Amino acid sequence: MLKKSVFILTALVLCLALLPSCSKKSAPSSAVAGGQVITAADLEKATGTLSYWSGFTGDSLKWDQWRVGEFEKLYPNVKIDIQSVPESAGVTNGKLLSAIASGNPPDVIVADDYEPTFGYAGQGAFEPWDPYLAAIDLSVDDFMPGFHNLMQYKGKTYLLPQDSNVYFMFINTELADEAGLDWRNGYPKTMEELERWADILTKKDAAGNVTQYGFIPWADRGNDTATLWPFMFGADIYNEGSNKLDLTDSRVVAAFEWQRQWAKKFDPAMAKALVATAGGFFSPAHPFFQKKLAITISGNWTTNALRIYAPDIKYTCVPIPVPPGGRVDATTLGSNVFALPKGSKRADLAALFFKFTQEARINADNFDTWRSIPCVDAVFDDVSWTKNGDPIYALERKLASSPLSGHPALCAVSAELNTLLKGVRDSVIYDNTDPIVQLRDIQTRLQPELDKAASRN
Repeated sequence: MLKKSVFILTALVLCLALLPSCSKKSAPSSAVAGGQVITAADLEKATGTLSYWSGFTGDSLKWDQWRVGEFEKLYPNVKIDIQSVPESAGVTNGKLLSAIASGNPPDVIVADDYEPTFGYAGQGAFEPWDPYLAAIDLSVDDFMPGFHNLMQYKGKTYLLPQDSNVYFMFINTELADEAGLDWRNGYPKTMEELERWADILTKKDAAGNVTQYGFIPWADRGNDTATLWPFMFGADIYNEGSNKLDLTDSRVVAAFEWQRQWAKKFDPAMAKALVATAGGFFSPAHPFFQKKLAITISGNWTTNALRIYAPDIKYTCVPIPVPPGGRVDATTLGSNVFALPKGSKRADLAALFFKFTQEARINADNFDTWRSIPCVDAVFDDVSWTKNGDPIYALERKLASSPLSGHPALCAVSAELNTLLKGVRDSVIYDNTDPIVQLRDIQTRLQPELDKAASRN
C-alpha cells in the first residue's frame, strides 16, 4: 500500500565503483562482484547473517516476518536480522542516510515509498544490483517495461521492485444506473466524457450545496501525487537523456489548468474537506463508500477496502481517461523496492533473498489480499486472480504491461519535485492562479540540484 512522506534532498558525496553489467540468462548463471565470479551455486551455498531493514508495519510487517521465516527454513545456514524501520526503511526520515554515513548500513532494505528511494539512487547512496542479476537468473528485460525507469539510473540497476500497485478509475455502478449512464457498454475515455459523466452524477440540495460529487480530480490518487495528471496527459516531466526537467511542457501546463477549471465547478475547499475528513480508503467514512463520490482514481488495494468496509457498494474498474495525446490504456505504478545501501557487506545474501521473494507461493497471500501485481509478466499466470479469470486483475495486467505506463518524473529530486508540484496544484485549485509562473520557478530551483547529482555519478 502507498505511504505518503516528505523527502529531504541531501547532497551525498559518494563514489560508485564501476561494475560490469551481466547479460541476460547467462549459462551457467554467474555474476562478477569485486573481480570475483559469483555463480548461482555460490549463492545457494552462502552462509552468514543478512541485515535487513523493512519499511513495512502492521499486517505488512507480519507478512514480511513470515517470509523471512520461510527463507530461513529453506536456507538454515543464513540468518536474517529483520528490523522494522519507519519511515520507508529509514529513507524519508534520514535514518538510512545516517547509517550509510557512519559506515554501518543494513545490507538490504525494502522501501514502500519509491520516489525518495529513487532519489537516493540518484544521489549515490546505493550499490548496483547488476553484478548479481545473472546469478539469480534475472535481467532488467524480464520486468515489464513500466518498471525499467524505476530500476535503473544512468544505466545501472539500483532498485528491484518486489511488487506493485496499479491505478485506475472506480465507478459506482449503482449511481451510474440511477443517472441513466450506460457503463456496461461504455465508460468515460476522454476528459470531455469524464466531465459529462461527472456533471450528471453531481447532486446539490435546495441551498446549492453539493451532496454527491461526480468526480474530484485531486481526490485519492490525485491527492497523493501531483504527477498523476501531467503523466496521463502525456508529458515527460524529466528527460533522463539530457538530465533536464521540462515543467513548461504544454501538457504539464494543461494538466494543471484542467484542474484549475474543474475547481470552478464548485467550492474546492468543501471538496477538500470532504476528502480530508474521510479517513482514507481504510475507513467506512470514505466518500466513495458513502456514495458521496461517484467516480475516483485509486489503486488495486481499494478493492480489499471495499470488501471490508463497504461490501454493498457496486462498482466497476476502468482505465483512466486522457485527453488527445495522452497515455491511453496506461497507468502510473506504485512499487515496493529492494535496494543495497552503499557499503552493504552481504549483497550476495540480499540477492538470494530477493530471488526467494519472487516465488509465487511467497506472494500468494499478498496478491490474493491486495490484488497487487508481480513486476515480471510471466509470474501473472501463477496468481490466483489470473487463474480464476478475474476481470480487474486482467485490467491491471493490461495497464501495467503498456509501454506507456511507468513511474512519473523519476530523477534525483523526485520527492522534492512532487512536493513542490503539490503546491502548484493546490494553488491553482484554491487560489485560481496561473500555473506557468510557478512551474518555471520550480524548474529553475531544481535543475541545479539535478546537475550536481549528475556530476557525482
